[in-house]
Amino acid sequence: MNLNVPADLHNSFKAATAAKGLNMTDVLMEYVKDYVAKNSPKPKGRRG
Repeated sequence: MNLNVPADLHNSFKAATAAKGLNMTDVLMEYVKDYVAKNSPKPKGRRG
């Protein structure tokens, strides 16, 4: 995945994650996992 982010936002995000002892990739991965879990279409039940 490639993401174009303005340099000032990138630097602010990097600083914010580093201040908490985290890295940007881990924070973004958690966000993506959470988003998918909350927004994925629910499978339709089978009729038997």
